[in-house]
Amino acid sequence: QVQLVESGGGSVQSGGSLRLSCAVYGYTPSSYCMAWFRQAPGKEREGVAGIDTDGSTRYANSVKGRFTISQDNAKNTWYLQMNSLKPEDTAMYYCAAYGSDAYCVLFAGLFAYWGQGTQVTVSS
Repeated sequence: QVQLVESGGGSVQSGGSLRLSCAVYGYTPSSYCMAWFRQAPGKEREGVAGIDTDGSTRYANSVKGRFTISQDNAKNTWYLQMNSLKPEDTAMYYCAAYGSDAYCVLFAGLFAYWGQGTQVTVSS
């Protein structure tokens, strides 16, 4: 059974930092796309960052230069380092995965596996 378990969310002030973690159990594909999405109340789920098997990354324009996605293959864990946080970054953050031998596409419909989400709240 595949499980994605997020952690690291919380409340910070504007300009602060958080690091989210996503531990993956029961899923070790030879090629993949791992990504972080977020969803704020009343808004659609948005792809934030993705990383594929060869380490290529992609980011939403709204987070470029502030967020960094990374992976620790030995721990089967992925991370999202979030710096210079803004109130508009407030959302539930989800990690997600799908098997792919192509580059990551941050479209939610492609992702087969999802975590339960972790809340990030940024106050001004």
